[in-house]
Amino acid sequence: MAKKVIAGGTAHALPPDLRKALTADSRALAAWGSLTPLARNEWICWTVSVKKSETRREHVERVCAELKEGMRRPCCWIGCIHRTDKAISRSVRGILNARA
Repeated sequence: MAKKVIAGGTAHALPPDLRKALTADSRALAAWGSLTPLARNEWICWTVSVKKSETRREHVERVCAELKEGMRRPCCWIGCIHRTDKAISRSVRGILNARA
């Protein structure tokens, strides 16, 4: 059986755990398909940026749940800091400096 192609983001490929969760939920997958590459990238980055595997599982579950609720991007997420196609904005730099 061929694997269904599910698009990733601009700087991040779709990780296997998120791919599995999206594939298992047709409504979440349909919502994922309606996102822009940048929005998908932010969901992926939000999911993979955590340190604990427990938190990672929670984020994967929340991606599906929040997509089905109509959210287009992660709430309160500063955005992906891994993008190499643009500089980090001053506001995001300020947040990162405050966290450091």
